Amino acid sequence: MRILGIDPGSRVTGFGIIEVNGDQSVIVRHGVIKAGSGEFPERLGIIFSGICDLINEHQPQEVAIETVFVSHNAGSALKLGQAVGAAMCAAISLGLPVAEYSPRSVKQAIVGRGGADKVQVQHMVGVLLQLKDTPTEDAADALAVALCHQHTQQTVNRMQRMQKS
Repeated sequence: MRILGIDPGSRVTGFGIIEVNGDQSVIVRHGVIKAGSGEFPERLGIIFSGICDLINEHQPQEVAIETVFVSHNAGSALKLGQAVGAAMCAAISLGLPVAEYSPRSVKQAIVGRGGADKVQVQHMVGVLLQLKDTPTEDAADALAVALCHQHTQQTVNRMQRMQKS
């Protein structure tokens, strides 16, 4: 199974695509979609089309996205929410299921601590995917979202098998 992880941002949206075979994950591609600093509606369009292009090129079966973290700046949170919406709409428009994960749950799944910092997430993503080079923060966060989804799905599948037994 192929999973596209997304770390949405109104200027830079991180993405990470992993291929899952059993308990093993290998990286397919990672990077960022740079929406720039232009008018906000155009940036949302860049995010939407960038996600559509990734899906069409790499054919993931599922998409996992990090949800909005609400900080002290309501305006920033609203813009981030719209970036999340643009990414979700891209995946949904192409018929893919979308799972959402909070930043805290992603960090918990990858690092073992919900309060982990970005450097710790980058390090653990590199370890888990056996990367030679450390991905950028945004790409590492997106790969962490994809890995979190993989772990969550494996747990759900195990529980379903146990209930059937």
